[in-house]
Amino acid sequence: MNRVFLFLPLAIFLVLGVYFGLGLREDPSAIPSQMIDRPLPVFDLPGIADGEPGLASTDLAGHVSLLNVFGSWCPPCEIEHPMLMQISRSGRVPIYGVDWRDRPGDGAVWLARHGNPYQRAGDDAQGRVAIDLGITGAPESFLVDREGRVRFHHVGIIDETVWRDVLLPRIEALEAE
Repeated sequence: MNRVFLFLPLAIFLVLGVYFGLGLREDPSAIPSQMIDRPLPVFDLPGIADGEPGLASTDLAGHVSLLNVFGSWCPPCEIEHPMLMQISRSGRVPIYGVDWRDRPGDGAVWLARHGNPYQRAGDDAQGRVAIDLGITGAPESFLVDREGRVRFHHVGIIDETVWRDVLLPRIEALEAE
């Protein structure tokens, strides 16, 4: 009986090793979203600066679009921004922005400095829209179909590879539907 207890720590270690080893095969950036195939939450945000048009969920209806959550305080958003500018210049898909938890006017100043890739951008200073979308951080982006349903959720920076291999094929498929 004592010999069984000698091997018990080894058995526990092996079970834990297999469990954690299998977990390492998972993609930590692939966070499942509860929004997939659901309608975009209804919202109507003010513009990010006085006199700027705001952003409403109805603005995304009728066409495939990319909804991007950003903030002037977000270093990864600054890394992602040149790619958003390139996508915007291509005219491939309209991009809409949600300025998440910024101080009043900071998002507008940031876009004036770096360029504005958004058709419209809304100020989500209180983070209510972000909560409804299930945002965990910035940047995060959503592909929305013509009917206003969220069809894909990307957590993290959109770079050339993500655009070419992940988003663009999905946009083309949504447009073909």
